[in-house]
Amino acid sequence: MAYNVAEQIERMKAKNPAEPEFIQAVSEVLESVAPVLAQRPDYEEAAILERITEPERIISFRVPWADDAGRIHVNRGYRVEFSSTLGPYKGGLRFHPAVTQGMLKFLGFEQIFKNALTGQGIGGGKGGADFNPKGRSDAEVMRFCQSFMTELFRHIGPNTDVPAGDMGVGGREIGYLFGAYKRLANRFDAGVLTGKPLSFGGSLARTQATGYGVVYFAQRILEERGEALDGKRVLVSGSGNVALYAVEKAEQLGATVVSVSDSSGAVYDPAGIDFELIRHIKEDLRGRVSDYAEQRSSAEYYDGARPWGFGGEVALPCATQNELEAADARALLNGGVQVLAEGANMPTTIEATEMLQGAGVVFAPGKAANAGGVATSALEMSQNAARSRWAFEEVDAKLHGIMEDIYERCVAAADTYGHPGNLVVGANCAAFTEVADAMIAQGLV
Repeated sequence: MAYNVAEQIERMKAKNPAEPEFIQAVSEVLESVAPVLAQRPDYEEAAILERITEPERIISFRVPWADDAGRIHVNRGYRVEFSSTLGPYKGGLRFHPAVTQGMLKFLGFEQIFKNALTGQGIGGGKGGADFNPKGRSDAEVMRFCQSFMTELFRHIGPNTDVPAGDMGVGGREIGYLFGAYKRLANRFDAGVLTGKPLSFGGSLARTQATGYGVVYFAQRILEERGEALDGKRVLVSGSGNVALYAVEKAEQLGATVVSVSDSSGAVYDPAGIDFELIRHIKEDLRGRVSDYAEQRSSAEYYDGARPWGFGGEVALPCATQNELEAADARALLNGGVQVLAEGANMPTTIEATEMLQGAGVVFAPGKAANAGGVATSALEMSQNAARSRWAFEEVDAKLHGIMEDIYERCVAAADTYGHPGNLVVGANCAAFTEVADAMIAQGLV
């Protein structure tokens, strides 16, 4: 007897009624792996779905801190340790006012399968806090990070749980978190956090890895079609770390990237986004994409707009979850999109995904296409364990190879389970079977 997927999804909805992002992620995976479940009755006997959709552990804690005026604030911190089946929990920390336990469960669940696809021996987890670092001084961010680590340090370690950065958590925050961990634990465990500055164990190419990786994945899709990125118009959403380095790599490969965006609006630059200018504005000045348009004569800024109507063959959503909806999918189709590779985690709604796939667009899900960041974090862990540092070119080459391997695994699994060319089904089936088989081998734990 095999699982009834519809019944399992309803069970999850009843059990997690106030967590829509988590339900969306679980539903997408369970529906995709139905062909696997039909062939593997032993998965039901081992209660794989019941176990794989329940985090092994969730830590929730208060984070008190004082601002520069001495006013006391209290935020809520989390770490969702979802699955250690393939290795230590691995996943980023997100500091953003919209962070909830349900959002982190969604991200942690996705991380299980993303990490499995990398082949790097890492489990899945996610964490963060409903703290907004924007507009805060370095001293305020430092105090918050130190308070956050006061609780988190008990639960992490190089062979237990290895957090990294995510939205709102960059090199500055990782540095403060690592300093607090080192003092509290009385150990210099370089491998306890990834995304570190180079001065104390960070990896070259880690900053660029997610953005580069999604472009490598899109490039591989085009190569399979007998095409190349060279000469293509590319639409990028977002202007954070992932988006910036997707712009850089796409342009290095000959594409013309015509858009970036942020929460206030979108920029259209038919001459091609000037990478150094947008990087300077976002990383050095912490400015807005509207500042780019003011300094670039070929660019126009559209207040409140999304970039999907500007027209292009390749779309790379690199901002946040559910940013690309059905209306945006129609705009992409009208603009001639051929390939969409997700640079963010679940940025495309289920309805928009189905529209794009139904129209023949090659759709690469985030758990495959944006796995370059966590893959390079695992490479950072390897360097830390060996107390060595690899050259940028060596890390980049390894990243490129990992993304090629993920693509091949997705294609092979899609073929095996009767959905040739469907990278969503392929990614989910390839990752799910690897985790499920390891769970069975390890017994009921």
